[in-house]
Amino acid sequence: MCLGIPGRVEEVHEDAGLRMATVSFGGIRREVCLSCTPEADVGSYVIVHVGFAITVVDEGEARRTLDVLRAMAGAVEGELGEPLP
Repeated sequence: MCLGIPGRVEEVHEDAGLRMATVSFGGIRREVCLSCTPEADVGSYVIVHVGFAITVVDEGEARRTLDVLRAMAGAVEGELGEPLP
């Protein structure tokens, strides 16, 4: 199963000409490519799929989605490699 998981952009930087970000998923931090979401910036919430931010969402939607994903703990752990805190 492949999930799009919401996270908060903590830091934006460039890597080899690509706009990248450190994104926090409820405390788990991962490097994410922002090339599909050029409007994303520090503080934005993005949906991340296979290392790419694919859309920007508001904080309320991100929190609702995280609540649902926490109820599906095994699926999230499969995507992130560890459970959401």
